[in-house]
Amino acid sequence: MAAEAVLVAIGANLPRPGGSGPIETCRWAVGRLGAIPGMRVVAVSSWWESAPIPPDPASPPYVNGVALLEGEATPEALLAALHAIEDEAGRARPYPNAPRVLDLDLIDQGGRVQAGPPILPHPRAQQRAFVLRPLAEVAPGWVHPVLGQGVAALLPGVEGQAIRRIGPR
Repeated sequence: MAAEAVLVAIGANLPRPGGSGPIETCRWAVGRLGAIPGMRVVAVSSWWESAPIPPDPASPPYVNGVALLEGEATPEALLAALHAIEDEAGRARPYPNAPRVLDLDLIDQGGRVQAGPPILPHPRAQQRAFVLRPLAEVAPGWVHPVLGQGVAALLPGVEGQAIRRIGPR
């Protein structure tokens, strides 16, 4: 198996047990991504703040970013590693789209297309500004493997979503 580029979306909108806020949790998660066997972190986007999708007035805004990794692992092993990092952070899953301490999504792995699990590319990546804006920073030449469109061509489709850059890597 040859080394592949892997895109992982990182998000959080609740503090971790012990009190660290969402941006600190996201930065912590980057360190944990680099500890996945066979993977190394190549680049990390800026941090962005976005409104929850679907809208939820009771949910705080999210901190989001994207990490570009490189290495060798099966999609199943990567998904399991991402879930283990979420669990380590204290993520609970009380209901779909609930606020969360940490959310790690496998967006793309070497341009693979598979029905899952995991589904690749991520089935809603092209619909989310909080994925596309940071993704454009770390992989500006990325092309959606199903749609055949580059990230720059996909960005106008998410223009109306509330998002702003809040900090460096």
